[in-house]
Amino acid sequence: MDETRRDRDTEGRAHNARPRDGLGRPLPYGSPGVERQPEGVVRSPQETVREAQRLLDAGMPFHAHEVFEDAWKSGPVAERELWRGLAQLAVGLTHAARGNATGGARLLRRGAAALSEYMGGPDGSESVDSAESAGGGAPAHGIDVGALTGWARELAGRVEGPGAEPVDAAAEAPRLRGGSR
Repeated sequence: MDETRRDRDTEGRAHNARPRDGLGRPLPYGSPGVERQPEGVVRSPQETVREAQRLLDAGMPFHAHEVFEDAWKSGPVAERELWRGLAQLAVGLTHAARGNATGGARLLRRGAAALSEYMGGPDGSESVDSAESAGGGAPAHGIDVGALTGWARELAGRVEGPGAEPVDAAAEAPRLRGGSR
């Protein structure tokens, strides 16, 4: 493919068709890459969480971010901050795994802040494990918001630390719902 031209989808919109690695980095044309997530897929919240968790566990947080982005763009307005915050956590983990400590920490903290409105307790410390959070009735779909915000803030501090190295995305992948790996 001619790399000086922009790739286009069937409607003529710009679309980068270059293969990508597991962290979403573009590879040279013709290189084997990781299959990309299809865009614009409408999933149920349960399907979204299940697919995103599978991708996180496989060390592909960039691809999990795309799943969350679909939910953010196609879901109800009341849930947009939930899915956007989860997408930011996934992108933060992506940057941390790529060695971009500043960008990774910033996005992890931004995602944690977006999720904070879905915290259950009066001090914002309890995780949400029912269909609705106690803070305003916003849906949480069993997502362990408290554990995720704690994970994000802890990882942000660690990747910014002196001498910090890129993290292993699969080893650092969070659990979206309570329970062990």
